Amino acid sequence: MNHEKVLIVEDEENERTGLAELISAWGYRTETARDGVEGMDKVTHWTPSIVVTDLKMPRMSGMDLLQRLAEQSQTVAVIVMTAQGTIDSAVQAMRMGAYDYIQKPIDTNRLRIILQNASSLLGTRTELEVTRRKLRDAGSLGQLVGSSKKMQEIFHLIEMVAPSTASVLITGASGTGKELVARTVHELSPRRNKPFVPINCAAIPETLIESEIFGHEKGAFTGALERRTGCFELAEGGTLLLDEIGEMPIATQAKLLRVLEDHKFRRLGSKVETTVDVRVLAATNKVPDEAVASGELRQDLYYRLNVFNVHMPPLREHKEDIPELVQSLLAEMSAKHGRKVATVSEAVVNAFNNYSWPGNVRELRNSLERAVIVCEGAVVETRHLPPGFGQAPLRPSINDPDAVRLGVGTTVEEAEKMLILKTLESTHNNKTRAAEILGISLKTLHNKLKEYGSAAGDAATGSGE
Repeated sequence: MNHEKVLIVEDEENERTGLAELISAWGYRTETARDGVEGMDKVTHWTPSIVVTDLKMPRMSGMDLLQRLAEQSQTVAVIVMTAQGTIDSAVQAMRMGAYDYIQKPIDTNRLRIILQNASSLLGTRTELEVTRRKLRDAGSLGQLVGSSKKMQEIFHLIEMVAPSTASVLITGASGTGKELVARTVHELSPRRNKPFVPINCAAIPETLIESEIFGHEKGAFTGALERRTGCFELAEGGTLLLDEIGEMPIATQAKLLRVLEDHKFRRLGSKVETTVDVRVLAATNKVPDEAVASGELRQDLYYRLNVFNVHMPPLREHKEDIPELVQSLLAEMSAKHGRKVATVSEAVVNAFNNYSWPGNVRELRNSLERAVIVCEGAVVETRHLPPGFGQAPLRPSINDPDAVRLGVGTTVEEAEKMLILKTLESTHNNKTRAAEILGISLKTLHNKLKEYGSAAGDAATGSGE
């Protein structure tokens, strides 16, 4: 017998009674209310832990009920029921603090899963709150580190959104820690004991991305020699991160939107729909509005993913977090490589503070990992940092031998090619670093090099990714 109390708020008597009987049969204790006013009274006197409410009702709507519960800091998980075609209202409810939503006519299997997850959330809420408080007191949250105002605001937002099932769009430049945000949201959610599956949309060829995400049946296309499980199935019950969502083909974005709304998909080559319980997070280094305007990101998908937005600032905008980041990364790298490096010298601190960090926290991590490996003692000195650290200007002057010089009559395509190849040369053919400097994705850089032909490809081989 489940001891959770579930209140059903619905103005249609047959639906209200039917839902109460169904949910009672699953072992929950149930009560009903005809509208938000009666629902609010039942919340006060009967104290349910879960409320299942319709949105459109007389006297007080489900949205108004949700707002009243939030104002009174009622610790209940609210599940909203919405009619077909009113997804926008459901998304708005999620932003106001609803735990989840379900479309009418009700899919009973999905409702049962949502109730089970909500019960799990309520059972772990106290434990998660204690964990979050300890982490924040230490200036960290999950794998994220920082006591600055910017990072504390991000921590607060993550704490709010993590317990829900709401989609989250994580934005920010390459290397700022977008995947760490996603992992932290997962770790602080009731899904933390289920899979976390990240997929980089920029690293997968367009011809294979649907198969990677949705899976395929044997013989679905040439080369499909056996059945393949896609990322949605791999993430069942857990969290799926779609990194660099702006690089996903538009046709695949349309199919993704349907999964987000219906929680159903088909493997390539299959006629059978599969129902999944997966929370979807997305990340991009593009400016979302610009990606929508340029046609790289579907507007309806953007609205559906952007229930909550977490924007990661570049490291240069919160340098006060560098000391904490350094200590955290030194401990991690020392353990990884079997070293006993404890701190950095004052000269290194000054070098870090005076640097603009175009590669953000990822560049700091890479710099410290190298330093830990080559450091002979317990203190990192400037000689342990990468050669030329902090010396190369971000924008070379016209007199710089590394500057790209363009003659009158040079086409835009030629100028772009020269700039890309020169940047690759300056990064010793490190394509990941070159893409960061150029402000393009790694996938775009690979595509450009492919366009330039074998000569450019030969020039771009070396330290690679």
